[in-house]
Amino acid sequence: MLSKSIKKLVQYGIDTGLTPECERIYTTNLLLDLFREDEYIDTEEETGEICLEEVLQELLAEAVDRGLIEDSIGYRDLFDTRLMNCLLPRPVQVQKEFWSRYEESPEKATDYFYRFSQDSDYIRRYRVKKDKKWKVDSPYGEIDITINLSKPEKDPKAIAAARNSKASSYPKCQLCMENEGYAG
Repeated sequence: MLSKSIKKLVQYGIDTGLTPECERIYTTNLLLDLFREDEYIDTEEETGEICLEEVLQELLAEAVDRGLIEDSIGYRDLFDTRLMNCLLPRPVQVQKEFWSRYEESPEKATDYFYRFSQDSDYIRRYRVKKDKKWKVDSPYGEIDITINLSKPEKDPKAIAAARNSKASSYPKCQLCMENEGYAG
């Protein structure tokens, strides 16, 4: 099960262009390390069309079963972010690609980064679909109303854990540069 799910995730990375084909083995080994697994059984079975949400759910269930993470939205989100990070190029490569496209057209650069953010699961498409949206007429014109369901609130256990945890001054804030690559 684990090997098959890892194979699908690596193939997803290759199919979306997040991971070059020449890094298939390297990426597989990074993912095995996250699961503290020494064995990999490569199946000849074709992966077919890959649904990222399903593959991540399989891998998260495995992580919970192995006791690697607690079964909560917060810990699942942190762990699947680590999983996806194994597929991604380094930040400098993303920046170079962005600015290279920007020289051609700011719109092309923005389109590239938006697609990259979706493919890397930074923007979780399967959650964004759940957002509620509608328009309302008002004396000031039409108003767009949205209820953001794509970013889940912390569960009560996570709130209690945060209250009891030691305060940290790093990173300085949730939007500060120090968050790039920060595991917490």
